[in-house]
Amino acid sequence: MGYRRVLAATLLAAAGQAEAAMHQASGRFDVAMTPALADPAWLGHMTMAKTYHGPLAATAAGEFWLAGDPKSGSAGYVAAEKVEGTLDGRQGSFVLMHSATMTAGKPEMRVFVVPGSGTGALAGLTGTLAIRIEGGQHFYTLDYDLP
Repeated sequence: MGYRRVLAATLLAAAGQAEAAMHQASGRFDVAMTPALADPAWLGHMTMAKTYHGPLAATAAGEFWLAGDPKSGSAGYVAAEKVEGTLDGRQGSFVLMHSATMTAGKPEMRVFVVPGSGTGALAGLTGTLAIRIEGGQHFYTLDYDLP
């Protein structure tokens, strides 16, 4: 077997191991937003409280900053929330960081676990979280890895 085939086989095996190490948790969450500052011309600030249900059984508290004019279809927000509870039976906490924009009604969102923020049995947690809203209900999918 030539070195290129060995290298290709090694890379494919490593990619398969990386994919196998990734986990996924999906469920529903409730969110309550409380206005803290509102300047309708350009900036809003809210506090948020969440309860996650399913494999992520947790509560979260955070800060949410919004800029732009969502009614026009263009805006952006950043947020950070500390999540405390259990993830697939492992107790601890971690921080999620949000960054999102909407341009002419087209949303782009990134929510990720802040590196190094995991505590307890969630120390070393890495991953990304997707949010979807259907029928007024909020749902999450967390793709994550733990050492």
